[in-house]
Amino acid sequence: MNITEHVVTQMLDPTGILTGERYEFRLYIELEEDDELYAEGGTGLRVIFAVDGDQERIASYHFFERTTEKVLDFGLEDDEEAIVLAFCKAHIPA
Repeated sequence: MNITEHVVTQMLDPTGILTGERYEFRLYIELEEDDELYAEGGTGLRVIFAVDGDQERIASYHFFERTTEKVLDFGLEDDEEAIVLAFCKAHIPA
């Protein structure tokens, strides 16, 4: 999995129920053609990243086809999750 581009947006909680801050990361990834996640128009990963004090974590995520936004029912492997977590931590807006 190679992250080729990304967009990050801070999410607002109008209810004030959630503690900390939430960010939506849209990661666009490059995959081998034989990968089951491969889509001709590209594959993305939407990540909700939570920051609460000194705790940073992936709150949720899903893969999607880039051209159609269709959700793909796959999970991250442990090593991929570590890569995504490190990427999100490094790209939180200041």
